[in-house]
Amino acid sequence: MMRDKIPFRHIAVEGPIGVGKTSLVELLAERFEGVMVLEDITNPFLPSFYEGRAGAAFQVQIYFLLSRFQQQREIAQMNLFQRLVLADYTFPKDRIFAYLNLDDTDLRVYEKLYPVLEQEVAKPDLVIYMQASIEVLLERIKKRARDFERSIDPGYLERLGEAYSYYFFHYRETPLLVVNTDEIDFVNNPSDFDAFVEQIMRSRRGTQVYVPVGSKRG
Repeated sequence: MMRDKIPFRHIAVEGPIGVGKTSLVELLAERFEGVMVLEDITNPFLPSFYEGRAGAAFQVQIYFLLSRFQQQREIAQMNLFQRLVLADYTFPKDRIFAYLNLDDTDLRVYEKLYPVLEQEVAKPDLVIYMQASIEVLLERIKKRARDFERSIDPGYLERLGEAYSYYFFHYRETPLLVVNTDEIDFVNNPSDFDAFVEQIMRSRRGTQVYVPVGSKRG
């Protein structure tokens, strides 16, 4: 497929930890000659957060918020030149994690900053929300073997999935493609990826749900 056939200039991929957002962005960028905007995962406070240290959640959240905002400003510049931009997160993701991880006191501080930044962030042309079961997420997290994720709590992943589901159930900001990825391996199976791309190409207004019958992850 050629780059000029895709009907979008800015696609953002969203979903819980381990679902495969970055992998999808990399494959789409290769096929459509897009520019990737990948979330900065080098947050220096993440290890302390996963260890449960006091105050780490707020430090993690503010670091991510400012890092994501800076990247979103760069995306706006890219759109001026009409290049296809593929991001492995959306800006509202930050708020989802904030409400999951911060206590009431920290949230009050956070809510004074977030709306100021949000109003300067451009919306994508399409959001792809990828879902997967807890078992599949844990399997994928184990495969990528990031040190700071080794002790991640399945209960935390479950709460995160519920938060994402609630957010996207009420989502009306842009066209939305919801994809269950439990039974596909779009990274290693070209036919799964091709079918996924076909769904993306057909996405237009409103919300569409794609539940593929694929390779069953090998």
